[in-house]
Amino acid sequence: MIAARIVTPEALDGLAEDDPAAMRSRCDLQRLHRVMGTRSTIVRALREINASRQESSRPLRILELGAGDGSLMLGVARALGPTWSNVELTLLDRQNLVDAPTFARYAELGWTAITEIVDVLDWAARGNGAPTDNATTSWDLIVTNLFLHHFEGTELAVVLSAAAASSKYFFACEPRRAWLALAGSRLIGVIGVNAVTRGDAVLSVRAGFRDKELTKLWPIRGRDWKLGEYPSGLFSHCFRAQRIKLECGPE
Repeated sequence: MIAARIVTPEALDGLAEDDPAAMRSRCDLQRLHRVMGTRSTIVRALREINASRQESSRPLRILELGAGDGSLMLGVARALGPTWSNVELTLLDRQNLVDAPTFARYAELGWTAITEIVDVLDWAARGNGAPTDNATTSWDLIVTNLFLHHFEGTELAVVLSAAAASSKYFFACEPRRAWLALAGSRLIGVIGVNAVTRGDAVLSVRAGFRDKELTKLWPIRGRDWKLGEYPSGLFSHCFRAQRIKLECGPE
């Protein structure tokens, strides 16, 4: 294991949207998701969430934090199939990376996708005071992938608190902070990724999570949440939170 989290700014985050190295690195990330099995990990988690959701005629409202170009969630939508056709998806990112063909592909699957271009900390500052009961939460599900590891301390706590205040379910797939994952991150050049991706992969693992680190940071309110945290595959670490609807007892 790697003893402590070390959060270091990653090169991709500092590049302009149209920088050739950034564009190549975003393509590299799609390849890495396939190697890591990220889509399958998210699909399994979302199917469990859907199985526990009460039947409703209204759309399922999903927010993805740090959505990037929207391609990963598009793959998830395809894998989930027709039972997930009534979905309203908001792709939140501080850069405007989702193109028209991607929106069209979501529409073909019955998903209504929009973007929200905002820094997640600004989003959290807006939503952190939202009501926390089931009737008034904003999102059925908030999902994020390879995103939380960019934050530490107060900033990470703020993002998680905002997610808990405005959702019924939350799922995160992050880098696993372990020696095997670190070794793998140093070898990804063999699949042809560029220098930005190679450097950022190592930094991501060092900033990743293990054990119950995210569980300890989740703002639990009594028995309101059912939490789970676990490794997935060789390189990923997952965290899920499900709001529990408590039955009212006799007065």
